[in-house]
Amino acid sequence: MKITQAIKMAFASICSTKLRSFLTMLGIIIGVMSVTVLVSIVQSTTNNVSDTLSQLGGNVISATVTSRRSNKITTSDIKSLENNPAIESVSPIISGSSTAKASGNSSSVTLKGITEEYEDIQNISVQKGRYILDVDNDNRLQVCLIGVTAAKDLFGHTDVEGETIRISGRNFKIIGVLEEDGSSQRDSNDSVIYTPFTTAQRIMQNSTISSFYVSATNEGMLNMAESAVDSFLLEKTGDEDSYTITNQSDIADSVSDVTNSMTYMIGGIAGISLLVGGIGIMNIMLVSVTERTKEIGIRKAIGAKKKDILAQFMIESTVLSCMGGVIGIALSAATIFGMNQLMSADYTISAGISLIALAFSAILGIVFGLYPANKAANLKPIEALNL
Repeated sequence: MKITQAIKMAFASICSTKLRSFLTMLGIIIGVMSVTVLVSIVQSTTNNVSDTLSQLGGNVISATVTSRRSNKITTSDIKSLENNPAIESVSPIISGSSTAKASGNSSSVTLKGITEEYEDIQNISVQKGRYILDVDNDNRLQVCLIGVTAAKDLFGHTDVEGETIRISGRNFKIIGVLEEDGSSQRDSNDSVIYTPFTTAQRIMQNSTISSFYVSATNEGMLNMAESAVDSFLLEKTGDEDSYTITNQSDIADSVSDVTNSMTYMIGGIAGISLLVGGIGIMNIMLVSVTERTKEIGIRKAIGAKKKDILAQFMIESTVLSCMGGVIGIALSAATIFGMNQLMSADYTISAGISLIALAFSAILGIVFGLYPANKAANLKPIEALNL
């Protein structure tokens, strides 16, 4: 029997019992859909984080003082770190949540106070206007940079250089608009408003520095720079448990570990669903063999060989399983598209995972179709015709 003829017969058999076939495929559909959607989300999120880390460079260190009982750290204190040959620049940062108002609109934003050095350390780009300068910090000017999402929420457009917004009861002049980040992450620059560090300190009534970034001279001197920051904070706080220091390499390793763990967990859960779907296919194929016993007897009586019967039922179970895989992938693509539209996200479906899921579906069809197909192939014509 030709393979094309066997496939046609498989589709004919499946179409003759549409509802039963769909219910049989349901386990495969759910399994393929869940693994494809979840892994695609994890991979997309990981890629976003990786892109952000690569933009920051591999020579950036972040330090945070976690204890409120630590000695006060001033701007001049952390600036002294720049005397170390392993350190190129240092930038303090202060952040908090706030509500910005303009043109009768309001928007919840992340307010960050920064210095001029922050631009190079964090690779912040301004699409229009200028960046925050040292003179802005020296004079505690009420000026700000605004992200595109915040600008659209407040003004309905991004051509807002020179406009005034109100934050915490104070008027701020917009001196620049940030390049669109496009990230779906919560701390995306699109919803951030940057002000001079000294101005933010006054707004938040916080005169001490608890967080700052350090740029090492180069990646080869990262460990030396981190050691210098560690010694500095230990001297200032007197307790190594009262502060944390991380670099981009540490973050990248952590992200990789979390991603791998989630991928394995998702794969395990989806594997169970696919296994259940495979068992469902085997059950329905056994029912099909019982219902078509006379058909099998007639085919054998007119010359069909054992291998023909085996191939027919194997192909039918494989087609059934692959159809479930294709439907699952199609639903995955629709789900990812819907999530992107509703959540303004930028998830992309993983082609590699989709192909693996489809291949696994085909393997399940072969494995779980083998027993029913073998049972059908071993039926004796006389016994089959007498049933």
